[in-house]
Amino acid sequence: MIEIDIEHPDQPDVRALLAASDAYMASLYPEQSNHLLDLSALTRPEVTFIVARSKSGSAVGCGAVVGSGDDWVEIKRMFVCPSARGQKVGRQLLQRIEAIAAQRGASSIRLETGVSQPEALALYRSAGFTEIGPFGAYEPDPLSVFMEKSLVADAG
Repeated sequence: MIEIDIEHPDQPDVRALLAASDAYMASLYPEQSNHLLDLSALTRPEVTFIVARSKSGSAVGCGAVVGSGDDWVEIKRMFVCPSARGQKVGRQLLQRIEAIAAQRGASSIRLETGVSQPEALALYRSAGFTEIGPFGAYEPDPLSVFMEKSLVADAG
């Protein structure tokens, strides 16, 4: 069983998880195509950081909801450690992130991921995300995929 809660990112096991995420992303993309928030950015007031923990209490996944100041929020730093993949941790993190975004009153949720992450792309597409162009401060990048999901229920 996985427990997902809002936590402070500056904890030893969470820092290790973020370091594993950094190493994974560095193995896939050049530095200029990695758009990661560092630990200090993850502690800003507009960021809600969540951690997935296994039954033993180990941090096995994480993610963040970042307010944009507009009517949308962005998913950042979503990562599941290799030992926990295939256990639906990513889907559970995504569901919790969407709930947080809805509680904040966001009408949509956006993300940037990479072309070399087919599992992440499949997860986001299966959850209803569709591709869009670059948003916010992002520039076009052939290694990036930008996606969005509406959180507003259809009125009809």
